[in-house]
Amino acid sequence: MDLAEGTILIVVGFLAGLLGGLIGTGGCSVMLPIIHFWMGYPATIAVGTTLFAVIFTALSGGYGHLLRRNVDVRAFLRLGGGGIAGVLLGSWLFTLLSSQAKLLGLILGLIFLWPAFRMIYEGVVQRTMPKREGSVIQGSGWRMAVFGCIVGIATGIAGVGGGYALVPGLIYLFGAPVYITMGTSLATMIPLAAVGGVIKLIQGFVDLPTGLLLAAGTIVGAQVGAAIIKRFKPATLKLIFGVYFLYVSIKFVTAFFGIQIW
Repeated sequence: MDLAEGTILIVVGFLAGLLGGLIGTGGCSVMLPIIHFWMGYPATIAVGTTLFAVIFTALSGGYGHLLRRNVDVRAFLRLGGGGIAGVLLGSWLFTLLSSQAKLLGLILGLIFLWPAFRMIYEGVVQRTMPKREGSVIQGSGWRMAVFGCIVGIATGIAGVGGGYALVPGLIYLFGAPVYITMGTSLATMIPLAAVGGVIKLIQGFVDLPTGLLLAAGTIVGAQVGAAIIKRFKPATLKLIFGVYFLYVSIKFVTAFFGIQIW
């Protein structure tokens, strides 16, 4: 790895962390396709490495939101508990898929459809999320645990941190206030990414130098995002990244059928 590549990785990590701090995601959906498609990392290594980097994104962003009291601790504990169980199951399924690179790519492509359509919808149709006040996320503990488990399974399989599902789920299924959702989402990703990232590191699916450089960028980016979230309306940003994620999804899916697009 030369200086230029290392610098690119730090910049990619910063942008991913900034997005994560603003809209409550870990940034995997930004980092994974870049290092896979444009930097040539195998899908399995890209999945493991970006999930490892998200450990630091979530720690940095979650801590920033915690200081600003944007985290519902009760919801975090229930979502995190269910999420850990899901990550363990998803990581086991990932080992079964690791030798099926094309199938893994198809699964990644289908998973990327959700954040793509969600962001495009919110960026074009809705423009702003529902405005709800308060500092508590309503809902029973078992519902949160089940929801966290489902997100954890996807995290273990695809390596995405879970924010792409946690944010809309908490807002639309549990009626959560927006800023509390962002902070609680990032906090919940700490145990999910930690368990999933460490498992993939042990399994040999993490390029450690790459993961650490991405993490260095995400730590700074996540703090910046958490600091400016209440002064920023991310509708336009969501639209841009929604279109980008849709492109990434199509690229993964077409590759499964042997069709390469730029």
